[in-house]
Amino acid sequence: MPRPAGRVLVAQNKKARHDYNIGDRVEAGLVLTGTEVKSLREGRASLVDGFATIDDGEAWLRNVNIPEYRFGTWTNHAPKRNRKLLLHRREIDKLDRETANSGRTIVPLSIYFSDGYAKVELALATGKKDWDKRQAIAERDANREAQRALAARNRARR
Repeated sequence: MPRPAGRVLVAQNKKARHDYNIGDRVEAGLVLTGTEVKSLREGRASLVDGFATIDDGEAWLRNVNIPEYRFGTWTNHAPKRNRKLLLHRREIDKLDRETANSGRTIVPLSIYFSDGYAKVELALATGKKDWDKRQAIAERDANREAQRALAARNRARR
């Protein structure tokens, strides 16, 4: 069966965009077992509590939940196991420098298939304070109200 071309989204981490200021982004490959790939192809994954670390020069994805494959047997995978990330050495070194110096963290933004290969989009992120979150919500609400007012005005003109 041919692999679908392009990018097929499996899961997004919308909470990360709310809780963090997103910085540089990196695409990384994932080292997965067969049942993990099958579960991802069904669209089953959760990135909510996920993060990445650099340990001994290797990048690892932690706390990402890929549920067990429904039709798996005794060879099924552990849902929250640590998964190795495939990155170039210079990308790993850059991520390691950025997280060690500035108190930033590496959060997964999305898991997707790119030309049939499982990929994860990672971002260097800085945590938001509560007032930052309230300010972002207030801005979003103000923009929404402005759009509604413009739409009502445009409808009234017709």
